[in-house]
Amino acid sequence: MAVKLLLGLVAGIFAIYCFIPYIRDIFKKKTTPHMYSWFLWGLLQIIGAVAIVIKGGGYGAVELSVGSIFCFYIFSLSFKYGTKNITRLDTICLFLAIFTILIWILTKDPLHAILLISIIDFIAFVPTYRKGFKEPYSETVSNYFISALASSFAILALSVYSFTNVFYLATLVFTNVVFAFLLLYRRKF
Repeated sequence: MAVKLLLGLVAGIFAIYCFIPYIRDIFKKKTTPHMYSWFLWGLLQIIGAVAIVIKGGGYGAVELSVGSIFCFYIFSLSFKYGTKNITRLDTICLFLAIFTILIWILTKDPLHAILLISIIDFIAFVPTYRKGFKEPYSETVSNYFISALASSFAILALSVYSFTNVFYLATLVFTNVVFAFLLLYRRKF
C-alpha cells in the first residue's frame, strides 16, 4: 500500500509540475489555450477520477483529481488569454462531447463512463490538435510530455488493475504523447 501511495503522490506531483510551464507561458502570451478543450478535460478528469475510485483504483485517481483543478484553472484563463481562433468544427466537437456526457449520465456505469470519456477526451482534443497543427508554437510541448508521464505513474499507482481503471489513463498517455510529437514535427516545417 505504501508503494501505491508513493506512486500516486509522484503522479500528483507530475500533474502539478506539468502545468507550471504551461500556465507561465499563458501569462507570457506564448501559449493560447483552447477553452473548449480545457473545459471538457477538467470535466472528464473529474468523471475519470470518480470512476477509478468506484472501481477500487485507489491512489491512481490522484493525478486526475489534481489535473481537473488545473484544467478548470486554465479554462478560466482561456477567456482572457485563450485562442480566438474557434472554428465551426471546434463547436461541433464541444457539442458532440457534451452529448456523449449526457449518454454516460444515462448509463451510470463506470465501464461505460471510462469508454465514453475516452472518446470524449479525443473529441475534446480535436480543437487543440487543429490549433496546434496550424500554430505549433501556441502550445507548451513539455506540458503534454509531463502529463503523459503523470498518467503513466497513475497507472502504476492503481490498487486494482482492470480495463475500467487503466483504459482512460492509457488513452491520456497516448493522446498527450502523440500531440507533443505533432507539435515538435510541425515546428520543423
